[in-house]
Amino acid sequence: MTKSVLPTFDVVLSGWVFLDIVFTDLPTPPRPGREVWTGGMGSSPGGIANLAVAAARLDLRTALAAAFSDDGYGAWCRDVLDKQEHIDLSRSRTIPGWHTPVTVSLAYDDDRAMITHGHTPPVSGRELLARPPSTRAVIADLGTEPWWQDYLGTSTLVFTDIGWDPTDTWDLGVLDRLAGCHAFMPNEAEAMAYTRTDTPTAALAAVAELVPLAVVTRGAQGVLAIDQSTGEQAAAPALAGPVVDPTGAGDVFGAALVTGTLEGWPLAQRLAFATLCASLAVRQFGGALAAPGWGDLADWWRCTREAARRGPAATAELARRYAFLDEVLGRHVGRAVRRADATIARLADM
Repeated sequence: MTKSVLPTFDVVLSGWVFLDIVFTDLPTPPRPGREVWTGGMGSSPGGIANLAVAAARLDLRTALAAAFSDDGYGAWCRDVLDKQEHIDLSRSRTIPGWHTPVTVSLAYDDDRAMITHGHTPPVSGRELLARPPSTRAVIADLGTEPWWQDYLGTSTLVFTDIGWDPTDTWDLGVLDRLAGCHAFMPNEAEAMAYTRTDTPTAALAAVAELVPLAVVTRGAQGVLAIDQSTGEQAAAPALAGPVVDPTGAGDVFGAALVTGTLEGWPLAQRLAFATLCASLAVRQFGGALAAPGWGDLADWWRCTREAARRGPAATAELARRYAFLDEVLGRHVGRAVRRADATIARLADM
């Protein structure tokens, strides 16, 4: 009898790693000639690191293939991802003389504006993943180089997303890249623009004709999804709560959705779980280091159950919706996770 070999990883990722410097609680947007003092600040690895950390904190065996600079920012980002978050970086490469891309994010009015500077990494994802490792899933951006196409036609599930099109062209040819992919997870504006539809529901139906798992996120309106492989259709409302910084919330949602899919959960549970993870992320500073771990989820569930015993009907309904967490949390051990500091941590802190 042939012994089955488990994939080396649960998730493989590739992309740009940024240094994110996030300013929160701005009293007013910045204006020429004026200085604005903010209520908070955090530094964190960003870009593809948002997805990598979110996946690793949900106990997914995560590999990241990325270029890192040999400057101080690059060394710090690499140490955080490797030594603190235990992400496999064996397929990443340090590039002398190339500087780390930097994004400054200004969070206000429950949204954010960003300023970024960087140069294209001298090594591509395809080069870094010339020998793709075995994995249960990959998460990729349709708008970037197609490093993930070697996984099409294999047992690996390819989850895809797409960023905003600043040219306002919304080239339909981009959707051709979905052939062979398992999932597409755009937000409602992107979904409607690319499918030439007028409502999120119509956009979802159009996306469902292209991939087995179609997901349309709607921000404060929640999320809609159709899973053709299971015959399920579901929606989940957004969770109310404070918003400190929305940076990386979509990445946290995506990592949580992949987690639930790999676990074989019903679609409604997957959407509820992903929505919860994203909701907890926006309550913290920074993108990558705001991602919740199982300890954060356990704390939220304990507080929610206690509130449901003596609270209003809406809280009791929330507890019923998340009752599946009792079983899920029993399979995971919560660990302490580090949040974004106001300054870049000393290397000794790793």
